[in-house]
Amino acid sequence: MACRDLGAPVILIWDNLNTHISKVMRTFTGGHPDWLTVIQLPAYAPDLNPVEGAWSSMKSSLGNLTACTLDQLTATIRNRLCRIQRQPALNNALLGQTGLTLESQPP
Repeated sequence: MACRDLGAPVILIWDNLNTHISKVMRTFTGGHPDWLTVIQLPAYAPDLNPVEGAWSSMKSSLGNLTACTLDQLTATIRNRLCRIQRQPALNNALLGQTGLTLESQPP
């Protein structure tokens, strides 16, 4: 469980992907208010979703890549996403572009 592994509550920022707003998921997220906070983004709001910036950063480095196999492309994408994950300043910038913060209470 994420909250146990992290040792902290989880704030989940979701777009309106159908699986995110399904009855099953609403039941699950509503059943864990002690450790899970869900912030639902508007229907189309890429400027509010920090993941969009991460994907943009990752994809920009793939512009001149010619992968010979799907496995090579998969490995390259994983590598690039891991690089982003290990850059706190970049992650803070991606979050900052959205106007969101990592406060203990949701905005």
